[in-house]
Amino acid sequence: MRHSMTRRILWGAALSIVTSGAYALDASVEGLEGPAADNIVTFLRAIDTQNISEDRLDSEVRDRTQRALRAFGYYSPQIETVYPDGTFDADAVITIDPGPQTHITQLDVGIDGEAHDDSAFQRALDQVALKEGDALRHDRYESAKSRFSTLALARGYFDAGFTQRRMEVRPWESSARIFLRMNSGPRYHFGNIRFSGNQIEEDRLRRMLPFEDGDPYLAGQLAEYNQRLGKTDWFRGIAVRPRIDSGGRGANSGQWWQEATGRRPPLTSGPGFAAVRRLHGQQRTDVPVDVSVIPADRHQFETGIGYATDVGPRVQFSWDMPWLNDRGHSLSNALYLSGPEQRFDGEYLIPLADPLRDNYRLGYGLRKLDNEDTQSFESSVELARRWKFDDDWVQELYFRTTYEDFTQADQDEQVLLLYPGISWTRNRTRQPNFPMWGDRQRLALEVSDPKWGSDARFVRTTFDSQWIRSLGQNNRFVGRVGGGAMATDTFDKIPPSLRFFAGGDQSVRGYSYESLSPENDDGELLGGQHMLTASAEYQRRVTGNWWGATFIDTGNAFDEWWPEELKTGAGIGVRWISPVGPVRFDIAHPFDNEEDAWRLHFAIGPEF
Repeated sequence: MRHSMTRRILWGAALSIVTSGAYALDASVEGLEGPAADNIVTFLRAIDTQNISEDRLDSEVRDRTQRALRAFGYYSPQIETVYPDGTFDADAVITIDPGPQTHITQLDVGIDGEAHDDSAFQRALDQVALKEGDALRHDRYESAKSRFSTLALARGYFDAGFTQRRMEVRPWESSARIFLRMNSGPRYHFGNIRFSGNQIEEDRLRRMLPFEDGDPYLAGQLAEYNQRLGKTDWFRGIAVRPRIDSGGRGANSGQWWQEATGRRPPLTSGPGFAAVRRLHGQQRTDVPVDVSVIPADRHQFETGIGYATDVGPRVQFSWDMPWLNDRGHSLSNALYLSGPEQRFDGEYLIPLADPLRDNYRLGYGLRKLDNEDTQSFESSVELARRWKFDDDWVQELYFRTTYEDFTQADQDEQVLLLYPGISWTRNRTRQPNFPMWGDRQRLALEVSDPKWGSDARFVRTTFDSQWIRSLGQNNRFVGRVGGGAMATDTFDKIPPSLRFFAGGDQSVRGYSYESLSPENDDGELLGGQHMLTASAEYQRRVTGNWWGATFIDTGNAFDEWWPEELKTGAGIGVRWISPVGPVRFDIAHPFDNEEDAWRLHFAIGPEF
């Protein structure tokens, strides 16, 4: 009696210092290993040991253990329970003799109806993890049922139903028979598409549809259309919904059922439903779609503040108008301010038949630059035609007019350039804030000639390739190769914006921003006709959002077709994935500059 009273006092004291909540049972399993044993531990962890009698706890432990074993085909186990030190606090040792495991002796799994010839259902049947002779696994049976039901809904078989759905277990002979058959009924098709709330003309929205009236229903195409509308930036709210009644059928189903039978449609579905349709010659298996949108704010403003070693503090202000009229034209303007550079630019976009793939672009800008031995004031206007292809490559054909008043070292000029160009770009990333996989390519070709009024003659090409790959979740590799080349007999007329310079955070670390190029006799930078840079970087997660990095960069700007010398820098760095984007801090050593042995580089934002 005294021992019992002491135990109750101690138990009450424990409750007084622990916050209210469930006491999970911590169980260990002996005599059995693998997924079945893990399943027992999971089942028992859900038991709340607080305020439960010893007999009830033991009964609950045994019952849950049996259910956990049945899921793996063990229907005749021997179970022994032991509670350490004779207490029922939160520990249990379960000793299992599982007995014989039940195996599948008869299996009938199949799809009837129109889905029988659907390749997606055929793949689902091939992937069913149930075979005659295999050990019985309840989760695989439930997974097959769920897969068929989900697939039927996603692919428009709204009359689908299971004609057989049972599992017969005979524990006395350790055998099981499984019958799982679905009759899909007919496949529904996309019906009338109704728009509401749109400020953009309906015909333009319809041309973006990935399906047409009468196409077989696919839920994934509704999601794809939702994404397409989102990428236009025309709307701040988008809902693309099929109209399906409570019985699981298209909105018009109830109407034709009522016309054919004179009765309201039943809540059940299946082969009988399809039979009535065939009997009365009705084939209206359509699913209307409602597209509801909320227009985006017509004027959007954004301010950004940052810092980079190359340019110091920087501020950017942008003013975007994502839609100007019912044809979806848009206008954006941006003002960028830093110590060496001040820039204002904008673009007017005119979408064509497919707004996400084809458009005209009118770009314009003003730029003032005062850096190293370069002083320049530039104004430009550009007209471009853009195409985006299925493989994510974007092609632009453009014509650019640039007026630039510049001083480069000891050269002073004012030039007007008129030159066409063509470019191909592709950007692919996953997790854009700090991608573990991605790449970017760009190739451009530009031509200028006095024959059409330009002050300089040149053929200029640039290329850039960057990539990010990872090994597991803790190893990241970043590489970059870039360069350019120019053929000209009027180099003194080429403005700084078209000459080549290397060095800086995004080029060759260890050297200051655009400090690498051919020089005149006074050691002033002239800029080069060619450029080549390359970089390799390895990053390793240290803890959480902190990464360490090591890198090597090389490159230079030069006048000959191949450089006499490539400048090389290497170093180590730290990466922090902050809420506003990655923060990069590097210490780089230029191999050929002993006077400036180390240089710090700091930047905010992803690699590309």
